[in-house]
Amino acid sequence: MDTKKFLMGTLAGGVSFFFMGYLIYGIAMAGFYAEHVNASVGRPMEEIAWWALILGNISSGALLTYIFLKWANINSFGGGVGAATVIGFFMALSMNMIRFSTSSMIDLTGALTDVVAATVLAAVCGGVIGAVLGMGKKS
Repeated sequence: MDTKKFLMGTLAGGVSFFFMGYLIYGIAMAGFYAEHVNASVGRPMEEIAWWALILGNISSGALLTYIFLKWANINSFGGGVGAATVIGFFMALSMNMIRFSTSSMIDLTGALTDVVAATVLAAVCGGVIGAVLGMGKKS
């Protein structure tokens, strides 16, 4: 596996997950989640562990980049969108159904809506990663 491409894809994915996550969860759907997520489990903005949030986003970028490079040979925006939509859907569905069934953190409407939001997030970020992997000299 091309280490340089892995690092570039991971960085591009991490940055896009961070900013797209803010746009989707922090701005566009903040009001919705305020009604469907147990507010007692959230941290106030001034208490967010930013290092952990950044590490989580970089890890999401690394996961997609690894899959794209190691097994899927994805090197285009469209290829990244297609693969990340499927991966994101199943990851979000599994995480949200487990979270809904084992906690009072989120109601069913919130959990199902989050599957859609997380799938869109993964699709866009997967497209960015795919585009970055397709840049430059083909290896």
